[in-house]
Amino acid sequence: MSYRAPVSEYQFLLQQILGYEQITATERFAEADNDLMAAILTEAGKMCDEVMAPLQRGGDLEPARLENGVLRTSPGFGDGYKAIAEGGWIGMSADPEYGGMGLPMSLTTSVNEMMSGACLSLQLAPLMSQGQIEALEHHASDALKALYLPKLISGEWAGTMNLTEPQAGSDVGALSSKAEDNGDGTYAVSGQKIFISWGDNDFTENVCHLVLARLPDGVPGTKGISLFLVPKYLPDENGNLGKANSLKVVSLEHKMGLHGSPTCVMQYDGATGWLVGKEHGGMAAMFTMMNNARLGVGGQGVGAAEGAYQHALAYALDRKQGKTPVEGGTGTIVDHADVRRMLMEMKADVYASRAIMLACAGAIDMGTATGDAEWKTRAAFLTPIAKAFGTETGIRVSEQGVQVHGGMGFIEETGAAQFYRDVRVTAIYEGTNGIQAMDLVARKMMDGGEMAHRLIDEIEEQAERARPTHPNMAEAVWQACETLREATEWLVEADMQDRFAGAVPYLMAFARVLGGHYHLAAALADKGGAREKLARFYIKRMLPQHAAYLIHAREGAAGAFALTAEELAS
Repeated sequence: MSYRAPVSEYQFLLQQILGYEQITATERFAEADNDLMAAILTEAGKMCDEVMAPLQRGGDLEPARLENGVLRTSPGFGDGYKAIAEGGWIGMSADPEYGGMGLPMSLTTSVNEMMSGACLSLQLAPLMSQGQIEALEHHASDALKALYLPKLISGEWAGTMNLTEPQAGSDVGALSSKAEDNGDGTYAVSGQKIFISWGDNDFTENVCHLVLARLPDGVPGTKGISLFLVPKYLPDENGNLGKANSLKVVSLEHKMGLHGSPTCVMQYDGATGWLVGKEHGGMAAMFTMMNNARLGVGGQGVGAAEGAYQHALAYALDRKQGKTPVEGGTGTIVDHADVRRMLMEMKADVYASRAIMLACAGAIDMGTATGDAEWKTRAAFLTPIAKAFGTETGIRVSEQGVQVHGGMGFIEETGAAQFYRDVRVTAIYEGTNGIQAMDLVARKMMDGGEMAHRLIDEIEEQAERARPTHPNMAEAVWQACETLREATEWLVEADMQDRFAGAVPYLMAFARVLGGHYHLAAALADKGGAREKLARFYIKRMLPQHAAYLIHAREGAAGAFALTAEELAS
C-alpha cells in the first residue's frame, strides 16, 4: 500500500489556521518554533512513509498470535516499533526531566495521526504508552516516576491500560478485580481484564499495566476503585528486571480488524502492583490517561481516513472503466461525476476532522502553558467532538474508499477493506461515540452552554470578517451558527433524557459547523487556490447536513421510546 504522510497539510493548519504561533509565544513551548515544527513533521513523515507504511498489509495478513503462552507479533513490527522508539516519537510531549521532548500536544497529535495513516495496528502500541506516561506524570509517586517514566519514554518498556471486564464494559464501576495491601508498599492484584490493546509484545523488555481494582474497603461503584501499576516483570530500584509477575495473557481476541495489534484477555493472580494516586481515586487517575487516549483515538480515525482516501484516489487515477466525458481528463474513473463526488467528500471531511482535532490539541497546549481555566474548558469541550467526529470520519471515508474501488473494494487483495475493518473499533473504544455525545450534552453543558456559545460567537465573528470576499460561504456558516445556537439553548433547558436522545446528532451538527468554520478559514488563507475550492464544496454541499441533525436532536426522547421492547421485537 502506498502512503504519503500529509506533512504540508499539517504545516498549513498549524501555521495558517490554528494559530500555532500563540502556542510558541508561551514560555513553556518557546523552543518549539516553526523551524522545529517543520523538522519534526518532516522526519516523522519519512519514518511513516518508509518504515511503518510497508507493515500495514503484512500486519493484516500475518496477525499477532499466542504460541504456548508466548506472544508473537506480526513480522517487521519489532523493527517498526524500534524506529518509533529511537526517533523519540513516544515521549514527544513527555517531561524532559525523565527523557521526554516536552513538545506541544499539537505536534504529538500530528505525528500520531500520520503514524495511524501508515499502520494503525502498530501505532496503537506507542499511543498506549503515551497515555500511561501522562497518567504517571500527574498521579504517581516520585519513586514510581523515577523508575518507570524513563523506560516508558525511551520505549524500552511499554504501557497498557486495563479497565474492561466481561461483566463491566462501559459501566466500569461494576468491575470485580480486587487488590489487597501486602503491608510492604505493594498490593496483590487479582482479576481478569478483557480488550487490552497490546497487552503483551515480543519487542520491549517489560510491559507495564495500569489496572483498575477495588480495595477491601472500597465502596461499590466508581468511587471505590483504585489504580495500580502492575509490571510483567518486577524491577528492582535501579530498573533491573527480576522475576515474572503473577499475570499472563489468557488469549487473544479474534477481531474484525487491527489484526496486527494483539488484543489480550489478561489474568492477574495476586500480581504485585503499586498504587498510583490515592486509594479509591483510581478513576480520576485513569481518566487522565483516557482523555489523552480519546484525542489520540480521534487522530486514529483521521489517520485511517487519510490512508483510505489516498488508497482510493490512487485506484481512481489508475482504473479505466466506461466513457469519461471530462474534456482533457485522465481517462480513468476519477473523471466520473459520482466518483469525483465521493473523493471530494472524503477529502473535505478529512480536513474538517483534522482541524477539529488540532484545535483541541492546541487548547490543551495553551491550558498546559498558561494554566488558564478558559483554555482547559475549551479543550474539555472539544475532546468528545474530536474523538467522535474523527472516528466517524474514519469509518465513513474508509467505507467510501471501498465504494470507489467498486467490486474490487470487496476483494481483500486490494487492501481497501482493511482500512474500514481496522478503523471500525475506534468509534467503540475509549468511550463509545454515544458516551462521548452524552458527555458533551451533560457534563460539558454544566456551565449552561457558555463554552458552546463562546465557540459559536467565534465562528460567527470569522464569518462576518469573511463577508467582503466570500459572502455566500460566510452567510452559510453564519446561518448554520444561528441554528446551532437555537438548538444549544433548547438543549440546556431540556431534561437529561431528552438531551441524551439527541446527543449524537447534536455532536455531529456541532462538528459540521466547526468544519465549516475551518474550511472558511482555509478559503480566506488560500484565495483562488485548491483549499478555497474544497471549502466551497464542503460549505455548499456538506455543511447543510447540520440542519437535519439539529431537527433530530430537538425531537427529545419520546419518539425514541415510542415502541415498547416487545414492539421492537415484533
